Amino acid sequence: MNVAVVKYNGEDTGRKVTLSKEVYGIEPNDHAIYLDVKQYLANQRQGTHKSKERAEIVGSTKKIKRQKGTGTARAGSIKSPIFKGGGRVFGPRPRNYSFKLNKKLKELARRSALAYKAKDKSISVVEDFSFEAPKTKEYINMLNALSVADKKTLLVLPESNRNVVLSGRNVPNTRVTTADQLNTYDVLDADNLILSESSVEKIDNLLKK
Repeated sequence: MNVAVVKYNGEDTGRKVTLSKEVYGIEPNDHAIYLDVKQYLANQRQGTHKSKERAEIVGSTKKIKRQKGTGTARAGSIKSPIFKGGGRVFGPRPRNYSFKLNKKLKELARRSALAYKAKDKSISVVEDFSFEAPKTKEYINMLNALSVADKKTLLVLPESNRNVVLSGRNVPNTRVTTADQLNTYDVLDADNLILSESSVEKIDNLLKK
């Protein structure tokens, strides 16, 4: 698959890059995508949820009424979950939600996500660029020039560029990442994938087998 390379101001460079079949032309594996996205979302969870059970709340331990003869159910503690202010039964406890996935499966998931974008023709390739200083206006002008200002975009750079990252940080529905930090969730979450020219080769080196 050949994609035209354009400058960040929208001008055509007259060059094209070839997106490799081993990365962008495979048959997508939906289950691999599901597992990778599930792991990504699980890793975002802090797992710090906690509620107090009956042994942890403050309250009297005195038996609140006699065992028999009251005409009601027996009760031994005001901290019982059946009373207002009592502890919670089987409440949430801190836990780690992360789980392990094999490296090859995660690579397959990323290739599958990129293949979906290639099939939808939602990939643009931009000539390598940089901003002299952080300028949100310049980043917005770039999105307008590429006709993706009204879409959710993901810009992939070969390596971190502080000025570009800061320029796009406050722009709604856009995200900037690097080729080695590219993940399945971000690719699928974006409507349009913007690859810098050098990042295409770097992605190939990371995912091409």
